[in-house]
Amino acid sequence: MPALAFVDTPIDTFSSIFTPSSVSTAVVDGSCHWSPSLSSSLYRIDGWGAPYFAANSSGNISVRPHGSNTLPHQDIDLMKVVKKVTDPSGLGLQLPLIVRFPDVLKNRLECLQSAFDYAIQSQGYDSHYQGVYPVKCNQDRFIIEDIVEFGSGFRFGLEAGSKPEILLAMSCLCKGNPEAFLVCNGFKDSEYISLALFGRKLELNTVIVLEQEEELDLVIDLSQKMNVRPVIGLRAKLRTKHSGHFGSTSGEKGKFGLTTVQILRVVRKLSQVGMLDCLQLLHFHIGSQIPSTALLSDGVAEAAQLYCELVRLGAHMKVIDIGGGLGIDYDGSKSGESDLSVAYSLEEYAAAVVASVRFVCDQKSVKHPVICSESGRAIVSHHSVLIFEAVSAGQQHETPTDHQFMLEGYSEEVRGDYENLYGAAMRGDRESCLLYVDQLKQRCVEGFKEGSLGIEQLAGVDGLCEWVIKAIGASDPVLTYHVNLSVFTSIPDFWGIDQLFPIVPIHKLDQRPAARGILSDLTCDSDGKINKFIGGESSLPLHEMDNNGCSGGRYYLGMFLGGAYEEALGGVHNLFGGPSVVRVLQSDGPHGFAVTRAVMGQSSADVLRAMQHEPELMFQTLKHRAEEPRNNNNKACGDKGNDKLVVASCLAKSFNNMPYLSMETSTNALTAAVNNLGVYYCDEAAAGGGGKGKDENWSYFG
Repeated sequence: MPALAFVDTPIDTFSSIFTPSSVSTAVVDGSCHWSPSLSSSLYRIDGWGAPYFAANSSGNISVRPHGSNTLPHQDIDLMKVVKKVTDPSGLGLQLPLIVRFPDVLKNRLECLQSAFDYAIQSQGYDSHYQGVYPVKCNQDRFIIEDIVEFGSGFRFGLEAGSKPEILLAMSCLCKGNPEAFLVCNGFKDSEYISLALFGRKLELNTVIVLEQEEELDLVIDLSQKMNVRPVIGLRAKLRTKHSGHFGSTSGEKGKFGLTTVQILRVVRKLSQVGMLDCLQLLHFHIGSQIPSTALLSDGVAEAAQLYCELVRLGAHMKVIDIGGGLGIDYDGSKSGESDLSVAYSLEEYAAAVVASVRFVCDQKSVKHPVICSESGRAIVSHHSVLIFEAVSAGQQHETPTDHQFMLEGYSEEVRGDYENLYGAAMRGDRESCLLYVDQLKQRCVEGFKEGSLGIEQLAGVDGLCEWVIKAIGASDPVLTYHVNLSVFTSIPDFWGIDQLFPIVPIHKLDQRPAARGILSDLTCDSDGKINKFIGGESSLPLHEMDNNGCSGGRYYLGMFLGGAYEEALGGVHNLFGGPSVVRVLQSDGPHGFAVTRAVMGQSSADVLRAMQHEPELMFQTLKHRAEEPRNNNNKACGDKGNDKLVVASCLAKSFNNMPYLSMETSTNALTAAVNNLGVYYCDEAAAGGGGKGKDENWSYFG
């Protein structure tokens, strides 16, 4: 084939040689033969989401606030919540957004308590269950207050691991059940131990758990000085542990806890000072996300043996604290083979714990202890949903269409490569096509580096090669969706420990997702992307976007089961701050829900202040610079007479706005107030009562 015959051949003509059926059929009619139930299967919603999340008939995610007890009219359409709180004529909050559902939180607490109550009753266990929530999972004030309130009827308490945590726990438990435990874990100094002892003076049921042997001397000394009889627990290093990331904190080489040798020394010392009766609790932890009840039973049985030995040695033991470990099913697989799932239900977990403790204690003729657990992940993960928006989507390797490939100006070597590529295409030789594409591109890149080819010629070759790759079905079908989010701020566990969370479009579930994508965040960091998803997938089925969003609209995604740890661990990389937060209760009113609290996310001033900058001084410096006479002719922000006011207004707005992309502007007074660190709330009692069809009565607290 003579090369000159194709000197002026454009890319479009070259591509017609191929039969790119795989490309032409990539876009499928989204409404044809598709349903929300198919989306539910595709995204495993019925697996990880039950009984709190489902795809409704409108193609949106519904929240079932009371779990399996939710009535059909009580479902909350998540898209309606997002539209209500982001509407510029309403609250006007900016995304990203965390939506909290206190009703889900309450249901999780009740289900946990109910599971243990049933196991205790059905197995004839002679004591009771009394759990605590480890505040490190999420220290948000309203979450802690909710847990204390919702758990008051069954003596649910709190666990703290630092001085700030014990302060907030003591304050919240002043309004809780006086029998609720305040379990004091973590490394301790004299101030920490003094706070715990002071809690007993305040008639709080505080228990000081020894994590290190040397803490005992401080407890003995300070309790005598403060004239307080402490309740002491100890954390044991069990031999039982599980493999994987979440089991690394357990076992004989774990970070916390006492060995058998140290436990015997603690018992001996307490006996010598007449305080052995103060030792009343045994604590252990075999790791988070315990995968199976077999491993759980093994660990609990080992701890129960140790508990009985402490009773034999004369300690006045009353409580066995099994620690955390109650896992959740992040990927819906109900498998015990990974950190992303567990092979048991709440009921099976409770039954295994009760059975193991009862069996050992009955063998040793020891009175059944109170069972305590520190389940945090299982309590708070489901009640919080992170909503964010995809702002654009682009291919990994975009095909230029405005540069044609012309052989004129290229070397004989390039022309030869072109002839070889054309010949392979005519033969339908896919492997040779890929080989000659690489060869042609490499030769032209070398020519460009040497200066013999211009950028137009290089672009022409790139366009030709991309067309060939696309036409033979060898191009990467995965798109990059750019999302208005910081992975480091809102999903730090994904970046830090490869923890996966369910991510799903919260609408358009009645339409077939015609693309696959990875998510790229706003940060200037190559790690700021999500390219691993539940089910072992390296991309996510998504709906196609055009220049105006998704089919002319906005495209919303939700990350689920992220209510534990993510908010506390999130950083301010690139100075992107925390998201907006709303609190939503199920209501019998016209909307089916009531927004009872709304807080705009951190402003640019907030995150600057967190890094020791002073936004007020920064604003004055910039404002003063704008007012200097040499800048009077600068008309970038308006007419000369109004320049100073416009510049000051622009600067003030930038300091007070969130760092994230603003998809629409609003001059709503409510938005302006919230941007200035105000909080809007309404009467939850009235909201929960149904609202009688009226709009919420919002109050502003600045």
